[in-house]
Amino acid sequence: MRSLARCYNEHAIKVSDSYCSGPSNRSYLSPNMTSATPNTITCIYRAKLSSGGNLLITLTWRNGATGNGLTFQFSENPTCSPSKSDSDSYRLRKNRGSELFQFCNSIISVSWDLSYAQYSNGPEPENGFYVLVLVDWEICLLLGDMEEEAKENQTIHGIGNFSLVSRRENFSGCSIYSTKARFCDTGEVHEILIKCGGEGGEGLKNQQLSVSIDKKMIFEVKRLAWNFRGNQAIYLDNGLLVDMMWDLHDWLFNPAAAAAGRRAVFMFRTRSGLDSRLWLEEKSSDRKDKDKAEFSLLICACKSPD
Repeated sequence: MRSLARCYNEHAIKVSDSYCSGPSNRSYLSPNMTSATPNTITCIYRAKLSSGGNLLITLTWRNGATGNGLTFQFSENPTCSPSKSDSDSYRLRKNRGSELFQFCNSIISVSWDLSYAQYSNGPEPENGFYVLVLVDWEICLLLGDMEEEAKENQTIHGIGNFSLVSRRENFSGCSIYSTKARFCDTGEVHEILIKCGGEGGEGLKNQQLSVSIDKKMIFEVKRLAWNFRGNQAIYLDNGLLVDMMWDLHDWLFNPAAAAAGRRAVFMFRTRSGLDSRLWLEEKSSDRKDKDKAEFSLLICACKSPD
């Protein structure tokens, strides 16, 4: 992310009143529009252990030719990506089962049941499933609506705290993307819809970006050929400040690249308040409260070849 952060520091624009509309009551999605379906969803959870340590647990849900799949990664270092060398990755190949892993002098037990999982939009199930992670027989992650079934025949010595700190969704194909997100533990689940594309034509001068939350348009950016990168502050959940950032450079100006290269990036990330700096400008050493709960939602969209 440092390359993206450096890019925003040097070239970011503030969305002014001339390019940004206020909240609108008009329809956010017409009946003949269909949003894209994510092909991978990656969620990173931070578990606080009773020993005082932290463990990052990364779940990646995938759509594949043989059906949906799930991969786990574990990492102790919160400043490193779970894909680095200090992590272990495990792919669950069955719909139901349990596995034991040795990681950093701890025993990690993973139990899951996706046999009757129900899916709505993408590879991540909505209900009819459970995923349970125990670290030295302490609950560090419990997902799904089958809590009682998850705890059956388990030796549990304690319940730790865990929270979702990051979510990434990868899309391909059309230019309408919808998802849901909760930006704080006590907040509501919000419906998010992003539309980008031509309005009255497909030329660069007609390209627009609009963002709707809970079926209400929040803002609209016109003239994307000029404003292909930018950020906008959004208030949610009784004053929670969320920065929304976008980068559409390759989406707009790289038509010769393969589909994977024509990528649009959208990010939502919580911020403590207007008196704090945009999170991309912050250095980890400057942060006063490193344990403060934060959440980021990253949407990566690959455009179909023309």
